[in-house]
Amino acid sequence: MTISYQRPDMTPKRGLITDTFKVVKKARRGGKRSKSPSPPKAEPEPPQLSEREKDIQELKNFDLDWKFGPCTGISRLQRWERAALHGLNPPQEIKDILLKEDTDPEYTQSLWRDYPF
Repeated sequence: MTISYQRPDMTPKRGLITDTFKVVKKARRGGKRSKSPSPPKAEPEPPQLSEREKDIQELKNFDLDWKFGPCTGISRLQRWERAALHGLNPPQEIKDILLKEDTDPEYTQSLWRDYPF
């Protein structure tokens, strides 16, 4: 004879909550909507550079090209002439820009003119 004794603080194991309550799914609002494709974004046009800005950009590129030798302590025209003397074939358009604007320090001096070396 077996006596089963259950303590009052222990409750018998119950099933899942879904066994007691019926599962109700909520209806979706508006159903499935097909997204209308967004119009393609137009790429912004690059800002138009003035002739001066184009020239300055070309000269900066010349300063950054180490193929033509160091550019500190000398003017851009001196650097161009030295590169030509050593057969490094610097771009002729750089010399043309430098001869066109031979008094403006932004044209004549290198990008590194303000840095003490």
